[in-house]
Amino acid sequence: MSPLGEATEAVYRYRRPDPWCWEVVVKAVCGDAHTSWAADHAVFQAGGDIAAHADLIAESLGHGSAYSDELLTLALAGMGDLRALPALRRRADANRLPFSRPRARILAVLPAAELLPVVLPVLRQNPEQHDSTTALLELLALWGPASAPAVSEVIRYLGTADTYDALRVLGRIGPPAAATADRLAAYATGRGRGAGGSYPRRAAWAHWKVTGDPALALDVCGAAVRTGTASHGLPFLADLGPLAAAHAAPVRRLMESPGAWTRTYAAHAYWRITGDPGPATPVLLAEVDPAWDGGSALPVREAVRILGEIGAPAVSAAPLLRRILAQEERLGRPWRGVRILADQAYVRTLIEALEGIDGWGK
Repeated sequence: MSPLGEATEAVYRYRRPDPWCWEVVVKAVCGDAHTSWAADHAVFQAGGDIAAHADLIAESLGHGSAYSDELLTLALAGMGDLRALPALRRRADANRLPFSRPRARILAVLPAAELLPVVLPVLRQNPEQHDSTTALLELLALWGPASAPAVSEVIRYLGTADTYDALRVLGRIGPPAAATADRLAAYATGRGRGAGGSYPRRAAWAHWKVTGDPALALDVCGAAVRTGTASHGLPFLADLGPLAAAHAAPVRRLMESPGAWTRTYAAHAYWRITGDPGPATPVLLAEVDPAWDGGSALPVREAVRILGEIGAPAVSAAPLLRRILAQEERLGRPWRGVRILADQAYVRTLIEALEGIDGWGK
């Protein structure tokens, strides 16, 4: 195997590869040499792992192919390096923003105040025709209230194929999106264009977030829990917390559901509603599989996150979380794709959970 192949293999496989491995991969991609798909995609996922090479990456922008420029721009963005902005502006002007959901999560590291002026003109295009809409809305949702200047653009996506994502953005923005309250109420009650499925729960939650009035969200999400569509109502009841006290009993029963995601969401909601971590903690801890390979069928990362929210009462989880964090190999899937991003997100969740539980790292 070539040095580049060996280095690429190492950065995908190990959380803490030898420093020379990232150096070899970054220099190959910056040199716009014939590398490999795996090496190229490792660089854009690396984030802070390649911070030592930020100057080389910034200097290499504009000197290679459009493809390598996209990867290097994303690499800078993932470090929060504002030198990515000129390249992002150029790509937006050419309608070539590097958007997919994983890429949106990388770009969300950049300050909204800096990147929103780049994103807004793209959002103003015909919402029915833009391929990157889902990722753009993901980016705005991740920024939350900082996306308030985009409210008028997001409203245009209600009634399109991206309505569900637009509802999430409006809820995350909160009171600055209060002008959408009537439209959100229409979706919550099944009267919005294209309403159905799980729209009512998310719309009712968004209505509460923008108006401060929980009545509609309690009614719609509580009904979902009582009628068996719990997985669509539980996260919103968790957000409502003690306001949802009337629904504590059915939520607790769902902690014995055969579905792992429902058990996890129910444990979270029960703790948030009642403030009692006793019944919830063992349910969540049971979902933390140390052999988890990153597959979405199991709610392992979500369970870890919630244990961190619970904090000190979940101290029994700390030894297991430490063992998982100490593992040398990354999550087992996807083997290529966004394996590095997925593992980095899991590591962050583990660290944040341990900090919440016992102040790890302080």
